[in-house]
This record gives sequence, C-alpha cells and structure tokens, in this order.
Amino acid sequence: MKQSLIILAIAFCALAAGIYVNQLTDNKIQVGTPGLTGFSFPDLAGQTHPLTEWQGKIIVVNFWATWCPPCRKEIPEFVELQKDYGEKGLQFVGIALEDKETVGEYLNTLEINYPMLIGGDQAMALAQQMGNIAGILPFSLVFNREGQLIHRQAGPFSKADIIKIINPLL
Repeated sequence: MKQSLIILAIAFCALAAGIYVNQLTDNKIQVGTPGLTGFSFPDLAGQTHPLTEWQGKIIVVNFWATWCPPCRKEIPEFVELQKDYGEKGLQFVGIALEDKETVGEYLNTLEINYPMLIGGDQAMALAQQMGNIAGILPFSLVFNREGQLIHRQAGPFSKADIIKIINPLL
C-alpha cells in the first residue's frame, strides 16, 4: 500500500511537471486569449498609446529590456523588417520593461523606426497575462489585422521566423 502511494505521488508530480513545461513552450493560441483592447502605455514623450491605435495592421508587440542581450540583438532586425514591410501593413511596437530614463538613453544610440513604449511592471504583468508565465525576455506577440493574437514567441524571434508568420497575413 505504501509503495503504491509513493508511485502514485511520483506519477502525479511527473504529470504536473509535464503540464507546466507544455505551457511554457506552447505557442498555440487558445480560445479566449486576450486581444489588443484595454492595453495602453506611454512613449518617451509621455503620450499614451493604446495598442488598438495600430489595429488594421499586422502588429508585432515586442517586450524587451536594455539589459537583455537577445533583446538588443533583435532590434536592428525589427527596424529592417519595419522598413521592408511597413507599407504592406506590418507594425512593430516595442514595450520596454524599464523606466523612461534608462530606455531613452539606450534608444539615443539607435535609429528606431517603430514606436517604443514604456511599460515597466505593468508591461511584465501584461506579458504574463498573454502567456509569458516564465518571465522570458525577449517576448513577442503577433496580432492579425483584426487584433487577434495569432503567435507568441518566448525568447529571440528571428527575422526568418517573423517573415514565415507575417507573409500569409500580408
């Protein structure tokens, strides 16, 4: 009897761990996943922008931080993609998880052609709500023209992968 309980407890723990890992790595979008409505963040000038401002476009929302090397590596590729696909309806939106001063200093060293918003702790809460339960950075979301979430990417998002996702939507 005691041995059966131990085996049952181990099996339960293994099942729970498997479910947890699946949630961390699952990019499939589930029914009821929030869309763009209800979220807004200020830019460096302090002007608030709702994410619905870009509805009607294919939106890539990227949560990032200046201290995150993979985040900094992605930005030039996002700039290039925005330049190449912006007129076709693609819109990148960066949401920094830091304060305005830190982000402003970093962005002064780059040429950015897409909106950068300041999200702080609220942005991390939004990222978690949108599926980033492990707090991984960078974290990106792709919304279709109707504002529906169609892809989430925990970790670096390559230019080739972005193109595969957005091409059918253009």
